[in-house]
Amino acid sequence: MPKSTVLSEIEAAPAPQPAPSPNPPRQQSWRDCALLLALAVCWSSTYPLTKIGLGSIPPVTFISARSLIAAAFLIAVLYFRGLRLPSDFRAWKLFAQQQTINSTIPFLMITWAQQYVAAAPTVVLASTTPIFAFLITWAITRHEPATLLKLAGAILGLAGTAVIIGLDALGGLSTDIIAEAAILLATISFACATIFGLRLSDYDPMVVAAGSLLFGGCILLPPAMIFEQPWTLRPTPQALAAVATMGIFSSALGLMLFYMCLQRLGTLTTNAQGYLRIPIGVGLSVLLLGEAVPPNLALGLLLVMAGVAAMTVPGDAFKRAMQRLRGAWSGR
Repeated sequence: MPKSTVLSEIEAAPAPQPAPSPNPPRQQSWRDCALLLALAVCWSSTYPLTKIGLGSIPPVTFISARSLIAAAFLIAVLYFRGLRLPSDFRAWKLFAQQQTINSTIPFLMITWAQQYVAAAPTVVLASTTPIFAFLITWAITRHEPATLLKLAGAILGLAGTAVIIGLDALGGLSTDIIAEAAILLATISFACATIFGLRLSDYDPMVVAAGSLLFGGCILLPPAMIFEQPWTLRPTPQALAAVATMGIFSSALGLMLFYMCLQRLGTLTTNAQGYLRIPIGVGLSVLLLGEAVPPNLALGLLLVMAGVAAMTVPGDAFKRAMQRLRGAWSGR
C-alpha cells in the first residue's frame, strides 16, 4: 500500500476518545441510613432477647428453634424469588463448615454464657469481631492490608475488653469470668467465619444463609431432644415471643437487610453498623431488662466503640476528617 494512502487513512481515522470517567458514587439517601439503622437494631437485639428466652428455654433448644424458624422464613423468601437450595454434596459441605464456625459453636457458647453474664456486657464483648478479624488477618492470612489505623483500633478494642473483664478477673477465676471468656472465644469464631466465608461467594448469599441455618437447626435438634426434652418444658409467653422474634427479626430479616446494605452501600459502610450495634444493644438491655451500666462497662463500651469504628471507617474518610479538623483549627 502506498505511503500516501496509509497517511490519509491515519488522518481520516477518528481521534481516540478518552475513557469515560467512572460514575460518581451514589449519594446516600435517608433510606440508606434507615436500612443501616434497621440492621443494627436487628442484630443488637439478639442478646437482650436471648436473655429473655433463657428464662424458661434451655440453650440448645433455644438455638435450634431460632435457627429453624429463621431457615423456614428464608426458604419461603427464596421460593417467592424463584430460587431453591442446592442439592450437591459440595455445597452442603461448605454450608456445614461455615455454619459450625459462624453460628453453631459461637451461638452455643454465647447462649450458655448469657446464663451468667448480663446482656449489656455481652453486646459489647460480642461486637469485637472486627478486631479479632484484623488480628487473624495480620498474623495469619494476610489477605488484606493491615493499616496503622486498624492496628490502633485493635489496641483500643482490646483495651476496652480488658477494662470490662479485667477488674472482675482480679477477684479470682469465677463462673462469670469463664462465661466472658467464652463470649470472646465465640467472637473469635465469628471472625474466622468472616474470613473463610469468602469460599461461598459462588452462591447467592440468601441461599447460603438459608442452607446454613437449616443445617444448624437440624444438627442441634437431636441433642435438644435427648438432653433437654423440649416437650417437657413450660416456656413463658415472653420466652416464646423472644425465640420467634429472634428467628424472624434478628436472624432472617437481619441477614436480608445485611445483603441489601451490601448491594446499596458497599462493604465499608455496611460494616459501620458494628459500632452502631453497641450503644443500641446496651440501650435495649437497659430498656427491656432494666440492667445497670457500671463505670467499667461504660468505659469499656467507649473504648470498644472507638476501636470498632477505627476498624471499619475507610482510611481516606479518616484523613479527610483530620484535614477538616486541622483546617478548622488553623482558621481560629
